[in-house]
Amino acid sequence: MTDDSATRARRQDPVQAPTPDARRDDANGAPRDTAQPRMGGDTGAVAPSAMGVRRFGRVNWQGTRTLAGREVQRFMNVWSQTVMAPLINAGLLLMIFTIAIGPQRGDVMGVPFMTFLAPGILIMTVIQNAFANTSSSLASAKVGGNIVDTLMPPLSALELLAGYLAGALVRGLIVATVIGLGAWVFLGVTTQNILWVFVFVSLGSLFMGGLGMIAGIYANKFDQLSAISNFLVTPLSFLSGTFYSIEALPGPLQAASHANPFFYIIDGVRYGMIGVSDSSPWLGLVIVLASTGVVMGIVWRWLDRGYRLKA
Repeated sequence: MTDDSATRARRQDPVQAPTPDARRDDANGAPRDTAQPRMGGDTGAVAPSAMGVRRFGRVNWQGTRTLAGREVQRFMNVWSQTVMAPLINAGLLLMIFTIAIGPQRGDVMGVPFMTFLAPGILIMTVIQNAFANTSSSLASAKVGGNIVDTLMPPLSALELLAGYLAGALVRGLIVATVIGLGAWVFLGVTTQNILWVFVFVSLGSLFMGGLGMIAGIYANKFDQLSAISNFLVTPLSFLSGTFYSIEALPGPLQAASHANPFFYIIDGVRYGMIGVSDSSPWLGLVIVLASTGVVMGIVWRWLDRGYRLKA
């Protein structure tokens, strides 16, 4: 073979220089296997990587805890506005009622008026804060354009629902605890049945947190969110026996109050704190549970479809 023929043969069949890792493996006497996984043994087809597969079990506990922690930290970072402000507002309401009509008003359902009033103001403040926690979080994310940061992680609709409602529940329980301590210190109102109070405060927080998510998902700007709060949430919370017994209402208004879930939340907390109520706490428990389930079902459906979130 001439020199020209040898040169052409080397060009047609080049020899690759061994990599440093390969030389190191050869020196150790154990060649390194760099072949990629193949389908069906050595048929030659490389197995595609699985995409979109959940690698953390049936429930993404870590993601749900992270979302819940974010929601709690969001309002705890401004605790003076989210925890202390409700306490001050509740204190001002009690002081105004005490100065204005407290001495002249007789007992209500066998208890002093201020004692009757304290549970209503407590739960009214709780449900307003629970509503504000979820509604403001979703509305702020939508208006700010960063809702995608919540939708992109591998969280199902149920896990998103649980994370947001956890923040509303924690905020409601903290506010209830703070105001309850204030009512005990300044008014001497003691809790008759802490279990009923805990149940109705928790259900009220979850119910209003779900309504807040509905409002936050539906509203595309803060004006719409404010309208829902001002024309729906506030009137229903004020006109549900917060400041009075519904026995004082005319028949048609009494019937309307009995169809209002807000009334049963307030009435249940009042029963747990001072031992009196306008209706059976067991009936209230059933109605509030059913109402909370309906609200959660609507929110879950909207989250699952991406309604007004992925447009």
